[in-house]
Amino acid sequence: MRAVVDKDTCIGCGLCASTEPDVFEIDDDGKAVSVADMTDENKESVEACIEGCPVNAIHRE
Repeated sequence: MRAVVDKDTCIGCGLCASTEPDVFEIDDDGKAVSVADMTDENKESVEACIEGCPVNAIHRE
């Protein structure tokens, strides 16, 4: 499973990238981007990113 960031909705707060830097990064536009799949090891923290996104820009795919 993959977490995908809607770049039109993302405000670039950085919560996801600071919570799970192996999965999320901030790109040159200042928006979050998903760079890796969700795994058993990071599932809990990725789910926290999805639930904690202040503008609900992250969803599962």
